[in-house]
Amino acid sequence: MNFATLLLGIGNFGGTEFLLIGLAIILFFGAKRIPELFRGMGQGIREFKDASKEEQPEFRDRPVNPTVNPNDPTAPRQ
Repeated sequence: MNFATLLLGIGNFGGTEFLLIGLAIILFFGAKRIPELFRGMGQGIREFKDASKEEQPEFRDRPVNPTVNPNDPTAPRQ
């Protein structure tokens, strides 16, 4: 056993642990609000996926060539 397991009591989760966590969530949020919470999480994940799949502008990865004004006294001379 490592230090974190001994200190925090974190080990492998089994059926009993998941059942207790589920009951705690039901008691904390109430049975009627849980579908709303999961629906909101699903919409957030869907929006994130859609935004990551959008086509990126092609100029994003191109190097920028600065324009030089020949009348600018601070411009580098060639």
